[in-house]
Amino acid sequence: MATSSRKSNLFAPACAIFAVGLLGVAEAAPAPCVNQEIVLEAKPLEMDYRKNNAVLRDVVITQCGVRIQADEARISGGLDFENSHWTISGNVRIRSEGGNLSSDKAVVAFRNKLISAATITGSPAQFEQQRADGTTARGHANTIDYETASGTVSFNTNAFLSYGRSEVTGQQFAYNIRTQSLQQGQAKPGASIGDGRVRFVIQPDKPVTLPDKEKEKEKEKKP
Repeated sequence: MATSSRKSNLFAPACAIFAVGLLGVAEAAPAPCVNQEIVLEAKPLEMDYRKNNAVLRDVVITQCGVRIQADEARISGGLDFENSHWTISGNVRIRSEGGNLSSDKAVVAFRNKLISAATITGSPAQFEQQRADGTTARGHANTIDYETASGTVSFNTNAFLSYGRSEVTGQQFAYNIRTQSLQQGQAKPGASIGDGRVRFVIQPDKPVTLPDKEKEKEKEKKP
């Protein structure tokens, strides 16, 4: 029994390191936004002030480092950004904190005059981020949810993500664009998550290519 317990203790640090490498244990605090103004650029197409709805074209919305762009936006809840939902479509592009989301369609939620969340859908919806280690994280899913407060990007249904030497596939998982790591996520209501299993593939380091001695000799001979 003592030998078995000792072996378990030896494996525990390795398991912990593996878990920390894949799952973000602690989220980085969001960068403070001093100027929370919302800048909207668009071509008004339809404005219904009585129903507090609108349709805009060539839409660009920016706030606190978040930039949202689309061919069209249909607004319910008004342009005061207090509590409204914008259904945007056509070449949807969302850029925030070094991460880029692209899709055919998205629903952007505003709360208390702040961009609070975005749910993007596509065939599939795409995600990309240039990471601090020089690698690029790339992923896709039928639906991707982005929450600005936590910096969490949740992949739902037919989800895939690659970063560094890691590849992740499953029906539902989350990635934090601040810690640049996976984290435990909650299943989206109504999402098809199957048995909840996630598959990780860790690619080995590339073998070192030794210099060709004959080529080195030829270089030395050249004046």
